[in-house]
Amino acid sequence: MKKRLGATFLVIEDMLATSITLPIEMMNAAESAAKGRDRKAMRLNIATAGVIKQPVRTRSGFQLTPDLAIDDIGSSDMVIIPSLWRNPRPIIRRHPEIIQWLQQLNEQGAMLIAVGTGCCFLAEAGLLNGKAATTHWHYFDQFQRDYPEVELKRQYFITQSGNIYCAASVNAVADLTVHFIHRTYGQEIATHVQRNFSHEIRRPYESTSYYDDKHRYHPDEDIVQAQIWLQDNCQKEILLKSVAEKFDMSVRTFNRRFKNATGKTPLQYLQEIRIDMAKDLLQTSNLSVSEIAYKVGYQDMGHFSSLFKKLLSTTPSDYRATVRAKLFTAET
Repeated sequence: MKKRLGATFLVIEDMLATSITLPIEMMNAAESAAKGRDRKAMRLNIATAGVIKQPVRTRSGFQLTPDLAIDDIGSSDMVIIPSLWRNPRPIIRRHPEIIQWLQQLNEQGAMLIAVGTGCCFLAEAGLLNGKAATTHWHYFDQFQRDYPEVELKRQYFITQSGNIYCAASVNAVADLTVHFIHRTYGQEIATHVQRNFSHEIRRPYESTSYYDDKHRYHPDEDIVQAQIWLQDNCQKEILLKSVAEKFDMSVRTFNRRFKNATGKTPLQYLQEIRIDMAKDLLQTSNLSVSEIAYKVGYQDMGHFSSLFKKLLSTTPSDYRATVRAKLFTAET
């Protein structure tokens, strides 16, 4: 398990400050509570980043000074994009460097989280094409016109597709932050933070969220944690026997419980995560097929290509040619 989690919060003009300050405060509270119980608990490396390292005027009128410029950040485990006030298009057009930065981080497998109209940055980068997404209700119609290839889920406050999350509002990103705290520190710390930041009883994260089929919710908490571990480590060499032992199960029990919970064996689940990651990289990066195979956990390119064709009925090269032909066919 990682001993340090890097979380980068984008700071940009006309942003709603609470869309990043609230998650930062919640994460800091979670780290403090976790370390109070276990001095070896994971550390959070939280930083704010702007296009340049100069004060940024938020929608409320006060200024935030980012810790770093985006060019200073080579990698990050998690990136949070704030919501902008109303029409985000002028700011998006003004900052193509943010689009490029998000594309690079996506290639590296970073988790990308956008709040409200900040989801338009991900859509503009092409990272939501063919994927579920949501945004602030006020911008639904314009978002659908601007990004017709995105599967807009108007009825959900939170969407997740692979490593990309969209939260429709500041309240939704608070719920999502509790979810990530649960993933990082467990249920006790997540409940502690939620009770300190929200006195009312809130609906469970799962009840207001859309998952892609590979990550749907089920009640087997041990298997949920195993799924999270596989998602976070899928780029490494993985022995399923070692994963079963990690969660105190025999291989037979692990396979049975995993399939009962998800409808797939652990190997099938791992393969689909890797192939989904490869699909994103084939669409959004200029990496070679062999480089992509290595990045998603396959050192044998022949095996990777064979598996890709088995699951998708096409080769990686043909898939890339097809999806790229669909991109940017008309100016928006």
